[in-house]
Amino acid sequence: MVKITVQPTTEVVIHDIISVDVNDLLRERITPQGTMPLYWCNGVLFSFSSMPMTEDVARDYMHGKLHWIEVHFAAMQSYQPILILDDEEYKATMKIRVIDTSKSELHNDLTKWLKANVKSKQK
Repeated sequence: MVKITVQPTTEVVIHDIISVDVNDLLRERITPQGTMPLYWCNGVLFSFSSMPMTEDVARDYMHGKLHWIEVHFAAMQSYQPILILDDEEYKATMKIRVIDTSKSELHNDLTKWLKANVKSKQK
């Protein structure tokens, strides 16, 4: 039988944290290829950008340390699986998928930390 080992993340280094308006967060997930999902946990809607996997980043990763270039977030009390952006700039109604990650220990810790340490823009 194959040995399975789970090695949880022990530290996340975030190089920039930005509280944004919900609509701005939705706009940032629109790409020429379509829309990318957002994450929701503990009343926080968010996205993050991982660092490129350089030798140093990979070494840290193997020791449980993640590096995120930035986290963008907005308050959103209730989970909604689809958010709709009706924006004149795009001349269309865009649907952005939201993934409920409230079962993730890492995302729970992140959103609790954000609430305690960073003021969010309320809308």
